Amino acid sequence: MIELDPEKKPEAVLEAARLICAAARTAPKGRGKDLLVTAIIAGAVKSRLTRKMREIAARDDVQFFERDADCLDRSLVVVLLGSRKEALGLPHCGCCGFPDCAAMAAAGGTCTFNSTDLGIAVGSAAGRAADLRLDSRVMYSAGKAALELGLLGKEVRLAYALPLSVSAKSPFFDRT
Repeated sequence: MIELDPEKKPEAVLEAARLICAAARTAPKGRGKDLLVTAIIAGAVKSRLTRKMREIAARDDVQFFERDADCLDRSLVVVLLGSRKEALGLPHCGCCGFPDCAAMAAAGGTCTFNSTDLGIAVGSAAGRAADLRLDSRVMYSAGKAALELGLLGKEVRLAYALPLSVSAKSPFFDRT
C-alpha cells in the first residue's frame, strides 16, 4: 500500500486539532475553575463562519474581517476556543477594576480571570500547533464571528479562533 500526501487529508488535520484542544484544556486556570469551551469546525460550519465574517466586514466597515475570512477559506479546519463568563469570587481581588465580584456582575463586567485563562489556553493551543508544525494564526475576528453565530453556546462571551493549514506556504503569512 502507498498513501501519497497523507498530511493533506482532512482526517490528519482533525486529529491534530483534537491534540490542540487537549493542550488548551490542560492549560492552568484561575482557582482551578474550567470555563473553557473548545470546538473544531470544518465544511459547512466553517463556510457559515466565513460568511458571517464577510457580513461583519461590510456591516461594520472592518475590512480585516474580510481578509481573515479569505485565510479561513484556505484552512482545512478551525479550532474555536472560548470562555464562559463567570466571576471566580476571589477575595481581595479587584483586578477587573471593580471593588468586588458583586459590583463587577452588577455592572455587566467580565472577570479578569475569564479572559486571562482564555489567553493562556489560546497560547497553549497555538504552541501545540507550532509543535505539530501546522500553519496557524490566532484570530480575534473569527472568534467574534463565532460568538455572533452562537457556535460555542450562549454562555460563551469571549472567543478566539485558530485556523489550521497544511500547505507549502502559510496562508496566514503575507496577509495584506
